[in-house]
Amino acid sequence: MAARSLGRGVGRLLGSLRGLSGQPARPLCRVSAPRRAASGPSGSAPAVAAASQPGLYPALSAQAAREPAAFWGPLARDTLLWDTPYHTVWDCDFSTGKIGWFLGGQLNVSVNCLDQHVRKSPESVALIWERDEPGTEVRITYRELLETTCRLANTLKRHGVCRGDCVAIYMPVSPLAVAAMLACARIGAVHTVIFAGFSAASLAGRINDAKCKVVITFNQGLRGGRVMELKKIVDEAVKHCPTVQRVLVAHRTDNKVHMGDLDVPLEQEMAKEDPVCAPESMGSEDVLFMLYTSGSTGMPKGIVHTQAGYLLYAALTHKLVFDHRPGDIFGCVADIGWITGHSYVVYGPLCNGATSVLFESTPVYPNAGRYWETVERLKINQFYGAPTAVRLLLKYGDAWVKKYDRSSLRTLGSVGEPINCEAWEWLHRVVGDSRCTLVDTWWQTETGGICIAPRPSEEGAEILPGMAMRPFFGIVPVLMDEKGSVVEGSNVSGALCISQAWPGMARTIYGDHQRFVDAYFKAYPGYYFTGDGAHRTEGGYYQITGRMDDVINTLQIGGLFREAIRNSGDLLEH
Repeated sequence: MAARSLGRGVGRLLGSLRGLSGQPARPLCRVSAPRRAASGPSGSAPAVAAASQPGLYPALSAQAAREPAAFWGPLARDTLLWDTPYHTVWDCDFSTGKIGWFLGGQLNVSVNCLDQHVRKSPESVALIWERDEPGTEVRITYRELLETTCRLANTLKRHGVCRGDCVAIYMPVSPLAVAAMLACARIGAVHTVIFAGFSAASLAGRINDAKCKVVITFNQGLRGGRVMELKKIVDEAVKHCPTVQRVLVAHRTDNKVHMGDLDVPLEQEMAKEDPVCAPESMGSEDVLFMLYTSGSTGMPKGIVHTQAGYLLYAALTHKLVFDHRPGDIFGCVADIGWITGHSYVVYGPLCNGATSVLFESTPVYPNAGRYWETVERLKINQFYGAPTAVRLLLKYGDAWVKKYDRSSLRTLGSVGEPINCEAWEWLHRVVGDSRCTLVDTWWQTETGGICIAPRPSEEGAEILPGMAMRPFFGIVPVLMDEKGSVVEGSNVSGALCISQAWPGMARTIYGDHQRFVDAYFKAYPGYYFTGDGAHRTEGGYYQITGRMDDVINTLQIGGLFREAIRNSGDLLEH
C-alpha cells in the first residue's frame, strides 16, 4: 500500500492508521468577493483558461496591464476558497515597497491545497515520491496527505508552535516535507525551508535570522546513492540557535541517531495525534513562508511571501504556462529548498488538484537515463528542470534519452539561468522529439512565480529557442537605460524592470523592509528592478541577457552602461 512506504517510520505510522479517515474540520465554502471588485469585460477564470483562443490572449494581457483590479479580482474570487471575501483587490506603492492584494480577505492555504480536493476525490493521487532508488516510487493520495498534514499540525501545536511562529524545515524532497509545509500553513505558522545540502553554519544563520522556534528534519537523507547526515548537521547548528525549543526528527532510514534534550521522534508524536486539525483563517497578507536567498553581499535575505496573492499566482502560472490538464502527471525535479519547489512542486500543483512528482535523486543516478526512465515509468506529461542538468546530460549523448519511451510528454520547461541554444535544441529535438512545447521560463525567488515565458499565448504562436519571450498576465516589463529612462522600441537592451505590481511578488525582506526597498525599488524609482539585463527583439519578445549584480557606480555589459546599487538582487536559486 502506498501509505506504508511513505518513509520508513511515517509509512508504519500511516499503515497502522489507514482505517482512520480524517475529514475536513469545517464545511468547505466558496465565498464570493464583492462584485464591484470583480468587474471587467473578460477577467474571469474561464476567460483566462481559454487564453489560447484567437484574439483573447492580447486582450487579456492588455486588460491585466490596464485594469489590474478587474483582471485579478474575478480570478481570485473564482480560483480560491475564501472564508471571508476581500474588499480591496490591490493597494500597492513601489515608492515605499508597499504591496497588498485581496485586502480584507481570509482563507487557509492548506484548505485550498488539500481539503477541497479530498471532498471531491479523496483517492486521487497528490504526490508521487520518486525515491532515490529507481522503481521504488510511492503514491500518496490527497486523503493521506491531508491526514498526515493534520497529524503533523497537531504535533506542532502540542510542542508550542502558535500562529505567527516560524518553523525551519531542513528536509530533502519527500511527502513528509510537503506535509510539514502544509501543516505550518494550516495552523498559521510561518515556514522557512532550508536546502538540505547547506552546512551547519548556513543553517544556523537562517534559523537565527528567522527566530525559528522548531526545526523539523530527518535522521538521514538519501541522494544519488549517498547518505546525508542531516541530524548531525542540525545538532551542530542548534548549538548556536537560542530560539530553538524543539527538534522534530523523522526517519528516512532505520539508522539510529543521537537524540538529545531538544529532540522529539516525530513519527511517535504524530501517532498520538488526531487526523483532523481545524485550519486557521488567515488574512491575505499574513506571512505564508520565508525563503532565504544568498544575498549579493553574503548576508542571506529572508524573502517574505504571503497567502492569497502568492497562491493564486502559483496556481495560475502552473496551469497556463505548462498547459496542465486534469489527470496530468506534473514532474518538476527541483528541490523544495528553492522557490521552484515551493511554487511548482507544492503550492501551484496542489492548489490545482494535480499529481506532483517529488524527485529525491539526481539526474545521473544510477545512470544518465534517470530522468527519462522516470518519465517512462511514471508517464510524466510536463517535465520542468534546470539548464545546468540539461547541459550535463547532453554530454552523455542521445542514447540514454532514446532508450526510454517519452511519448507521455507534452510540455518541457527550463528554469534557472537562461538556457543556451545548444541545450534548448537538444531538449526540444532529442528529449521532446520535436513535438513538445518547450517553455524557457524567467522568474526569481522574489517574483513568486513565472513572469516571462513563451506560454500562455495564442494557440500555435511561435516559440524561439533560448528565449523567455512573453510576459505573463499582469507583468509589465520595461527596459531602462543608464540614465534611468525607459528604453522604447524594438531591438534594444537595458536593465529589466517591471512597472506594475502582481499578486505573487515578495512583500518584504524579513526584519529589514528598508533593505527590500533599497534592493528592488531604489535604483529605478517607480519600478521593480529585477537585477537582470534583457533584450527586446524586433518582434517585441524578451530575452534575458544575464545578471547585473553588485554594481556600485557603472558597469558595462555588452556595451550597455547603467547606474545601479549594491544588493540589486540575488542569483536565481532554482
